[in-house]
Amino acid sequence: MNPKFSQPSLDLPQIPVGHLNLIGYVNESEVNGPGCRAVVWVQGCLRHCPHCFNPASWSFGINQLVAVESLACQILSNPRNTGVTFSGGEPFWQAPALAQLARQVKAAGLNVMAFTGFTLEELRDPCGPAGAIELLQELDLPIDGPYIESLAVHSPNSPVSSSNQRLHIFNLVRVDSPPLCGEEDKL
Repeated sequence: MNPKFSQPSLDLPQIPVGHLNLIGYVNESEVNGPGCRAVVWVQGCLRHCPHCFNPASWSFGINQLVAVESLACQILSNPRNTGVTFSGGEPFWQAPALAQLARQVKAAGLNVMAFTGFTLEELRDPCGPAGAIELLQELDLPIDGPYIESLAVHSPNSPVSSSNQRLHIFNLVRVDSPPLCGEEDKL
């Protein structure tokens, strides 16, 4: 199966509408994007990048089912959070539910960042993951591109893990002077 454009078509457990299948959640982090933010790690990735920092997230099996509404309330309960980061696994395999979550936290003034192994070009392709465009429209700071070990960036100040990855700033107004360098991009 080509992870670029194929939906996972294995006999996988269904995630109920309005829910996310997570491998983890942190209510407060200062190392997963600008400012203080919640971090949502989704379960499931087809890429299996060598030296992935989170190989336990590759399986699409049900891990922790969480209602989007409940997770939004949990994120918004921390007054220190200025944003939320989606990571994984691959967030875009759960794009519709993450778009719903992003809309809720953005309505409360938070910014939304995501790490994806897809490129923006792949996500914008009509054969891309279901709901990809919907989620892209909600993101303020996507970082795209697969992790490639031979291009690894070994700097704690870099927003990317390998030099092929790109930081895109879709909405600078929502991000308080991010200490990140990237290219501005518009949908």
